[in-house]
Amino acid sequence: MHIRFDVPADPTYPGRVAATLSGVRLRPFGRLGVALAAVGAAGLAAAWAFGWGDRAAPLWTSLLVAGLLSMLYAPWVQWRARRRSGDYAVEGGYELTDDNIMMRSGSESAGIAWDGVSRVTDTPEFWIVYVGRMPATVIPRRLMSAGDAETLRAFLTGRGLLRSR
Repeated sequence: MHIRFDVPADPTYPGRVAATLSGVRLRPFGRLGVALAAVGAAGLAAAWAFGWGDRAAPLWTSLLVAGLLSMLYAPWVQWRARRRSGDYAVEGGYELTDDNIMMRSGSESAGIAWDGVSRVTDTPEFWIVYVGRMPATVIPRRLMSAGDAETLRAFLTGRGLLRSR
């Protein structure tokens, strides 16, 4: 396999990448937030129903507010990532071979060996590449030709990095 494609200097591209990677890293905050908000709301309702509202309300209200703030944390970080990374738009490119992923952005380049990749997940715009448990980079599917995208999908599936459709 040998796939090569360029990334244009699009001011929105770095923000989309940053939002995608931070969204993956921050997903647990949303789940924790839902749980805290549910427990806080249920506790607050029970406290008022059983007449303990004056004493227990601060505890349950705190849990409810903490849950809501945890749910809002990930969207806030994604918004900041999109806003702050707009100045990083430079031309770049990807070169994908059987051995590694080579990425070039402006005058810098980096690579990840496929042997170090633990899994790849699929989103509508990107393949998210994980090294260990952390998302390391993305491969922009929309910038590839359809044939190259299918070749890469077959390669990833064959290596056991991506689940088949």
